[in-house]
Amino acid sequence: MNFSGKTAVVTGGSRGLGRAICRKLAAGGANVVFSYAGNTAAAQETVKELEDMGAEVRAVQGDVADSEAVRTLMDTAVKEFGHIHILVNNAGITRDGLAMMMKEEDFDAVIDTNLKGTFLCMKAVSRIMLRQKYGRIVNLSSVVGLHGNAGQVNYAASKAGVIGMTKSLAKELAAKGITVNAVAPGFITTDMTSALPEAARTALLATIPMARLGAAEDVAAAVAFLAGDASAYITGQVLGVDGGMGM
Repeated sequence: MNFSGKTAVVTGGSRGLGRAICRKLAAGGANVVFSYAGNTAAAQETVKELEDMGAEVRAVQGDVADSEAVRTLMDTAVKEFGHIHILVNNAGITRDGLAMMMKEEDFDAVIDTNLKGTFLCMKAVSRIMLRQKYGRIVNLSSVVGLHGNAGQVNYAASKAGVIGMTKSLAKELAAKGITVNAVAPGFITTDMTSALPEAARTALLATIPMARLGAAEDVAAAVAFLAGDASAYITGQVLGVDGGMGM
């Protein structure tokens, strides 16, 4: 996909899915500005990797649940590159636990980062994209937001909320040349899933028709499609990347 001359902002881009998304967009020629919460070493690794690919990249530390930090992120992208063509809301956290045992602060933390953070970023970038009369917003939801999951009431609520916001903002911006879509990953290979006991891994795979976990690159490819011009007539949609779990 050709993103030459375009600027992408990716939240939570220093590692995992975020880094894979940054890498995919940079491979297409995009300038990349990504945010990270606190892992400076991981952010520096991502910067080096993208620069080695020939990309222009900037890393901005900040909490997406903080409106001032979000403003700094967007201002940096505009100051450095003039425009923001693509926003990928990837930043997210988990604080798992059964609902009856969940601490209120753990519920609030997940909602603040995953849901409020996505809202703040979409609000900030909408003004920029409206002036351009062009934009692609891609939000990371989850299969959990579609189907729920025991022990993740807070996470499921946040990711279901992301879908609701995606559809609502898509209706607000559709006539202005701006698309808003979501990607809902299933179980993706991460440090956490790699550490699962064999019995737990086998039970997990039994729920996936394709009988394998996804890779970060699978999600990044879906994001890149929705961020590109090939998806210009697609908005308000949720693309599952889950090996068939959602069927």
